[in-house]
Amino acid sequence: MPHRRSALPPPWVRPHRDGVLIALAGLVGGVTLWWFGLYNNPRVGGSYGAWLLLPLVAVCIAALGRRSAQPWALVVAVAALAADLAMGSLLATVIVFTDVVYAAVLYGPPRLSRALLPACVAVSVAATLVMMAVLRTPATLLLGVFCAGITVVPAWSGVVIRDHRNAAAAERLRAEQTALLAEMDRVQAVTAERGRMARELHDLVANHLSAIAIRSTAALSLEHLDDAAARASLGVVRENSVQGLAEMRRLIGLLRDASVDAAEPAASPTLAGLDALIERARAGAGNPGLSFSLRDERGPAGASLPAPVELAAYRVVQESVTNALKHSAPGTVTVELRHTPARGPLTVRVTSPLHGVPGGGREALDAAPLPRAPGSGAGLIGMRERVELLGGALSAGPAEASCGETGIWEVRAELPVGEGSLR
Repeated sequence: MPHRRSALPPPWVRPHRDGVLIALAGLVGGVTLWWFGLYNNPRVGGSYGAWLLLPLVAVCIAALGRRSAQPWALVVAVAALAADLAMGSLLATVIVFTDVVYAAVLYGPPRLSRALLPACVAVSVAATLVMMAVLRTPATLLLGVFCAGITVVPAWSGVVIRDHRNAAAAERLRAEQTALLAEMDRVQAVTAERGRMARELHDLVANHLSAIAIRSTAALSLEHLDDAAARASLGVVRENSVQGLAEMRRLIGLLRDASVDAAEPAASPTLAGLDALIERARAGAGNPGLSFSLRDERGPAGASLPAPVELAAYRVVQESVTNALKHSAPGTVTVELRHTPARGPLTVRVTSPLHGVPGGGREALDAAPLPRAPGSGAGLIGMRERVELLGGALSAGPAEASCGETGIWEVRAELPVGEGSLR
């Protein structure tokens, strides 16, 4: 199939509407001046007659390409003006020429725009000096002013307007870049808030739902619970709590998808609330063989720590205690806090007994029964995120107990309390 050419001519041959209007106005005005014999130099213009219309037509053709045909339009206009001045000159031709000079600076290539104004000044000065040397009359100064008026003035006007347009374009670009940066900051802030909401949602609401599921599971396991209605009610409670946990973790997963690491603002929980946390864990254990112990070795009155450090430590203990309620074997869950005010990080250590095999390790994990409530694995991820954001380290896994008889699960977090904890 043969290639069809576009019906529209290329841009360099399509005159702009302004160029067409200027060319038509100049042509009509020049013909009118010629018809009534209104020449700039009547003595010379009358002898050339209709030949004066040729430079007029040429400069009007140059005006058609004032935007798209520079610098060739300027070259044609200069030649037409020279011929027009030699034949007596029409005012319309001179006016259209000034517009072509103005357009050459405004729409022409950057090199032409920078060079045209100095060139016009040099030509005006040279023409004035030459005419003064030849004619030797003060009237030649007026001819120099005329030459500057038709060259320097339009070129200078084009430079001013082009500079203003370039400045406006630069400001628009800067405004777009600022808006883009603001949008990026907004997206980052929203994403960071989504991540913070995911952690808080898991630490607060999901832990309470886990406690409900554990408590109802423990109640259903009691042998003396014979009432069918009570068992049915507890079954509904457990089923709804497990479904709520699943939906909550699905929502947490959606929030985490767009989360990024970000510094977290201080929240209300502090280490002073660990006693209440341990009491709630005791009340909601549902396992008569499971107990809790808190050992606070931070000093006489518990040294004051940065708010982000206390929040992260509280969340680590809260998540570890919740995991112990779900997975721990009968025994004592121990929460230990250590910190020397003079130096060193805050150490948080939570230990809970493993099921089955003495000595812990992978065998204890393989022999462990099913958990009392389902887990998603997001708790360890959240704890690690919190600790690493503060420049600390977290480890979690099987370990040897101090007596070496029973395996334990140990969660250990080291949180720096100096300047690194506030980054």
